[in-house]
Amino acid sequence: MPLNLEPNFAEPGRRYFRDFSAGDDFYQLLIDAHRDLTDEQSALLNAKLVLLLANHVGDIGVIREALQRAREDVAG
Repeated sequence: MPLNLEPNFAEPGRRYFRDFSAGDDFYQLLIDAHRDLTDEQSALLNAKLVLLLANHVGDIGVIREALQRAREDVAG
């Protein structure tokens, strides 16, 4: 399975009228999850989320590519 770089957010059974609406829903969920957390708690939430989603993906090759792409332009 190749890493999907196209918008791919959806909620089964829900129709969206704009392509970006489901992505907006995801972003709101992410912001809400971080609300009222300290920086340390927020970092822990992110780490746990990455591990949960990586386990869900399951394909080490896809995870490797995602990590490489996420790191691009981050570490100087």
